[in-house]
Amino acid sequence: MSDFWFYVKLGLNHVLDLSAYDHILFLAVLAIPFTFKSWKKIVLLATVFTIAHCTSLALSTYNLIVLNVTYIEFLIPVTILITAIFNIVYAQSKIEDKSLVVHTIATVFFGLIHGFGFSNYFKMLMSEETNKIGPLFGFATGIELSQVTIILLVLCIAYILQAILKVKQKLFITITSIVVLLITIPILIDTFPF
Repeated sequence: MSDFWFYVKLGLNHVLDLSAYDHILFLAVLAIPFTFKSWKKIVLLATVFTIAHCTSLALSTYNLIVLNVTYIEFLIPVTILITAIFNIVYAQSKIEDKSLVVHTIATVFFGLIHGFGFSNYFKMLMSEETNKIGPLFGFATGIELSQVTIILLVLCIAYILQAILKVKQKLFITITSIVVLLITIPILIDTFPF
């Protein structure tokens, strides 16, 4: 059981590591269009992300699919950039009840990419382990807990700005997405594979 908690902590640290803030950026930009009224939707998206993330991690851990890390490291900031751009377009949309279909498809795809991004480190840790299922579940638990924490933080900030300081939701989504875009551009340049 102590191994399980080791991997829970590893999952928590993987997401909450400020020196590797790409995961935090992705979760923040994913949560930006939502409010506490729609908290179930964003928690659902975070869970979908965790499942996709852990699926690609498992596929890579068992050497069923192995991808070039250089391209994966570049695709991670691309996912953040695309999500930020999508948010800006989403905010400008006139549709009142926006569907989660596009968000969900993108979240699955991006979760797979992010999982492959962490797979080499995880495989190195797992090289001595014969049972990989327990560590994968522990890691998934840590990821989910940290993602919910980040999402709650983003929702709290959104609430303070929108409900208390009366910033319009459209403006909040647009400005915060642009800020994430600007933070992501140097990561894109640093990880450009060519």
